[in-house]
This record gives sequence, structure tokens and C-alpha cells, in this order.
Amino acid sequence: METISNGKMVEIAYKIFLVEKDGDTLIYEFKADKPDHFVFGHELGMLEAFMDKLEGLKAGDEFDFILPPAEAFGERNPDLMQTLDKSLFVIDGEFDSDRVYEGAFVPMMTADGMRIEGIVKEVTDNNVTIDFNHQLAGETVKYTGKVINVREATEEEKNPPRHQCGGCGGGDCGGCEGGDCEGGDCKKEGGCEGHHDGECCGKGKA
Repeated sequence: METISNGKMVEIAYKIFLVEKDGDTLIYEFKADKPDHFVFGHELGMLEAFMDKLEGLKAGDEFDFILPPAEAFGERNPDLMQTLDKSLFVIDGEFDSDRVYEGAFVPMMTADGMRIEGIVKEVTDNNVTIDFNHQLAGETVKYTGKVINVREATEEEKNPPRHQCGGCGGGDCGGCEGGDCEGGDCKKEGGCEGHHDGECCGKGKA
């Protein structure tokens, strides 16, 4: 029976919980009928600790583990809370209030052309304050789930077109609106967060 290792196509069903003082809170789920799928070792943005926990498992195996912030999505960085001039969000002479409002997820481009996404924290007369920290930065997370299938990946699966990205997670351009992303079931508004740190889902699955 195939085990999870480099170059294997993996399908897993799992839940992610926020570990809090008052108990664990379910924030995301991939169900068995529409499992998450990815080529192990070939997908950018995967959490190393997540990979370590899955390696060697086979179809039918269950997993249950906790990752502290340092192994998950990192600690919160105050430098990633940025106040930007409101003029950056003007379209046809008008501020884009339909897309830029408190609580909205806004895609931006860095100076080197990298797509990032942040959540709007405040809109004033002159500025927009956006938090570019990962949505789960500073959080301890728990994963529970089951391996559905493991097989050798095809060459095409190992080398997908660059405009596509698999899986579901927040990172640079996360956010799952509507509660569905590749079979996932979002439990937290704007928070479609999987094992990835730098991939995206929901808004175009870029």
C-alpha cells in the first residue's frame, strides 16, 4: 500500500480548529466526499510541520495533532499592519467603498510583484489601515482527519500550469468567500485556512 512521500498524490479529509482557553473552535473542514488533494513535496507554500506529520501515513490512517504558532502560521508581526493613502483605492475618481470597507479582504501587489491580501481594519477620511498578517498568525491550531487516498502522481499533476494552485489556505492571498473552496467548508468568515502558507482559494483560486 502506498504511503505519503515525495511525488505522491494525496487526498485527505480534515478539520482545523483554533485551540483556545475555552475549548477548540472549528474554523475549516474538508469533507471526505470532496477531500483536499495535493502532490506531496511539489506544492509551494505547504507548512513544513504539517508535511512532517503526514509523511509515512497511508490510506485509512487517521491523524490528530496540534501546531503552535511557530510551526503553523507564525506570530503576528506589527509591521504588517499598514496605513495606506485612501487615494490608492480610487476608481474612476471615486473611492471603491464597495470593495474596501472594514472587515473586507483586499488584494494588493508588493513592489516586487507579489500578490498579497490583507483585511481592512479601519477606513478614515484620508487613510485605509490594512492588516497583512496571515489570518491565523499567532494562533495555535489543531488538525484532525483521515487519509483518503495515496497514489503516484502523474507528471502533469507534478507540474501544473503556473496560473493554478491547489489546496486551500490563506497566506498571501487567502480568504474563502461563500463558505466553499475545492470541497472545503469554511466556518469562519473570510477564513478559509488549510495547511498552506502562501496559497489562496476562494477568490479565483489564484
